[in-house]
Amino acid sequence: MNAQQAMTPMFKIRKGDMVMITTGKDKGKTGKVLEVDRSKQRVFVEKLNIIKRHMKPSQQNRQGGIIEKEASIHVSNVMIVCKSCGKSSRAGIRRMDDGQKMRYCKKCNEIIDRG
Repeated sequence: MNAQQAMTPMFKIRKGDMVMITTGKDKGKTGKVLEVDRSKQRVFVEKLNIIKRHMKPSQQNRQGGIIEKEASIHVSNVMIVCKSCGKSSRAGIRRMDDGQKMRYCKKCNEIIDRG
């Protein structure tokens, strides 16, 4: 493990998780995580935290104009939504008897997924 890997933190939120935003203009809304940027400690949530970018015409975007896209949100401002209880909660990590790690909901104590 090099120095770069040692400095990037591990998150309990992963790509594909359903999360609820806890602060900001989209507080209380839920969405699916599209991307996790561990080096900047930020996540991109589908159809939430939308910003507008004014783009010049280019090879990829011949039309140009105003484009709406998702902006990143700090990982501390989102909470995972449990599939079994349907509430937003923190996720914990447990080790199984065979040594495998799993994430679990801290409210209902149910397994979120194995990882």
